[in-house]
Amino acid sequence: MEMNSSFWSQIKSSMKNKNGTNKLLENWLDPIELIKTEKVNDSLKVILGVPNQFFFFYVNEHLKEKIGQELALVSGLQLEVEFVVTGKVASDYNTSLQDVMQNAEQIFQNNSRPIVQVQTAKPIENINEDFTFSTFVVGKNSEFAHAATYNVSQNPGADDYNPLFIYGPSGMGKTHLLNAAANQIRQNYPHLRITYISAERFLNECVSAIRRHEMDKFRQKYRENSDIIVVDDVQYIGRGEAVQEEFFHTINTFIDKKRQVILASDRMPKDILGLEDRSRTRLERGLIADITMPDLETRIAILRYKAENFNIRISEDTIQYIARISKKSIRELEGNLKKIKMYSELQGLHINLELARKVLAHHENTVTISIEEIQRIVSEYFKIRVSDLKSTSRAKPIVVPRQIAMYLIKKFLDKSLVDIGKAFGGKDHTTVISSLEKVENLQTKDAQFKNDIDELINQIHNVTGL
Repeated sequence: MEMNSSFWSQIKSSMKNKNGTNKLLENWLDPIELIKTEKVNDSLKVILGVPNQFFFFYVNEHLKEKIGQELALVSGLQLEVEFVVTGKVASDYNTSLQDVMQNAEQIFQNNSRPIVQVQTAKPIENINEDFTFSTFVVGKNSEFAHAATYNVSQNPGADDYNPLFIYGPSGMGKTHLLNAAANQIRQNYPHLRITYISAERFLNECVSAIRRHEMDKFRQKYRENSDIIVVDDVQYIGRGEAVQEEFFHTINTFIDKKRQVILASDRMPKDILGLEDRSRTRLERGLIADITMPDLETRIAILRYKAENFNIRISEDTIQYIARISKKSIRELEGNLKKIKMYSELQGLHINLELARKVLAHHENTVTISIEEIQRIVSEYFKIRVSDLKSTSRAKPIVVPRQIAMYLIKKFLDKSLVDIGKAFGGKDHTTVISSLEKVENLQTKDAQFKNDIDELINQIHNVTGL
């Protein structure tokens, strides 16, 4: 079979068809091109080109094996896959602006023959244009949130995604995704008016409008002069009753008119203090996606991308060291890389592992995980609630995860038996001792149980680097 561009198009089409409506897969496949094939010893190597280092990191990690399998299936040959960076400029994703505008014109032209005119997208206040989908490094921690946000940017106002609510701790990339969505919508639908604002600013403007008796002006700004509203740090909305009322009606107005609402918070709607039930219910009406701290492999990929972006020459062992000790947030990860860069420039030193250890020495011995975090990891792994771990239930699906959580807390944290018992609803220290012994014994007798323990330990390693 001849390996040419037509053959490669067939491979991509086949992979897309098998994955149905997985737009995320399409976005990574489309920019990949066939460069050449070459014979290496007795095997054939397929060289595929990607536009930049960011694409290289992602497809090499997530798509290489799938592409190899599809190549083997279609060609009947065992083919080796290799990616190279071509440096060719590629648009972030595969949407045609001309097609989008043509559809939009057909909607807004009242029964007249549409005249397709591609508009120039207007700048959006408060938006960072560097935050796009192509500069967001996707990991297991953020894959769903990334896919959901991208789908919204392609079809804003769809019922299933309105509102879109992204939640997770500070510094995990929520703001990046909000900006990416706004930038992508601006590119796809330049006629739409996008408002990007923090909830705190919304609160302050609302209070000021109330004091000045200018609520009509305030409502016109947010309800009538905008087609898309993007709100960051929604947790602040619970602070004021009058502001919450206004926010509720604003969100209602957008959803009723099929206008997209995209929100981000450091906690789920049910956990926002002071939030009224009707507001909480409205925020939970659409799609909720969480974003957590990336695992070690994703942190390494992010650092590689950031290092290239900052034009920093850095060894692999140094990257792995920074990724291992930077466990709190992506913001911390980038900050530590910048610290090392600054120190090297001020001192005229090359960046290496020794320099990184010197600059970031204070990070190595910090406590990086809590009892609550270990309980959360265990409960998510066994698909139960944290409250179940603390309950008095003696059901096996609850007891075993509870015993494992106690074991992991004892293993990773310097906590007494009494402290561990208190963390599980006031269990007696003898109960904790019994749990620890049972976990130790079961690991030697039950292979699946041992695999569960190893997987949970690996998850904690990814978070803590311990």
